[in-house]
Formats: sequence, C-alpha cells, structure tokens
Amino acid sequence: MAAITLDQARALIDGALKYAEANDLQPLTVAVLDPGGVQVALARQDGSGLLRPDLAVAKAWGVLGLGMTTRAIADRAQQSPEFFTSVAALAQGRIVTVPGGVFVRDAEGTLLGAAGATGDTSLNDELSLVAGIRSAGLCPETGG
Repeated sequence: MAAITLDQARALIDGALKYAEANDLQPLTVAVLDPGGVQVALARQDGSGLLRPDLAVAKAWGVLGLGMTTRAIADRAQQSPEFFTSVAALAQGRIVTVPGGVFVRDAEGTLLGAAGATGDTSLNDELSLVAGIRSAGLCPETGG
C-alpha cells in the first residue's frame, strides 16, 4: 500500500504553515496521517490552543475512517444526525463535521493519506492544507 512519506508530510506541513503566515491566519496545528490513520507528522504553531492537535488529527482521521471528505461528512451528519452520533461514538470522537480534513493523493490519484488543520476558520484551515499539499507536489481532495 502506498503511503505518504515523512519527508512529504514535513513538506506539506511547512507549506501549510507558510500559507498561514503569509495570509495572517491564527496559529495552526497541522496533522498528517497515512492511509491507515497512523500519524506521520504533526506541527503546532506557537499560540495554537491545547485541543488543536486532537482536532487536527480528528479532521484527518474522520476523512480516512469514513472514506469521504469533511464536507460530505457534514452533509451526512445534517441529513442523519442519529447516524452521525453513532459514528462519532464508534470513532471515539475522532470525526469533525467542518472543512479542514483533506485527502492527500499522488499525481496518479493514489491515496497517500489525509491531513487535518485547525486554528483559524474551517475554510482557512482547509485552504492552508490545499496550499501545503500542492507545495509538497501532491494532490488535495476537498470535495469543495
């Protein structure tokens, strides 16, 4: 199975944080997971809140766990709250229904993992990930 490398994960994080700094975003935390949901890398900017690492991992883990983007998860949760409540319980809270969890693919479309970011608005979190993924030479999938 293909998986994101540590070097790729570090490049992704560096690119996401550079985007955040260039766009004057609030301090971010960025997590990168392999396709099996194992954390490859995580970085937390100075001033990023205490729960941010858990949120960043949950954004990435939820995408992988359900096989759908955070936008699709949000739609599903809105359409069927009882389903989402059950899934969230099974996932031990590692699913978030806002943008900021992004699939990471290679140029051929092979899934390499997922990344999650948190700290600013959910849309800005997602934009930072898209920039970071692209700066690492990889392809983001947001569903948006």
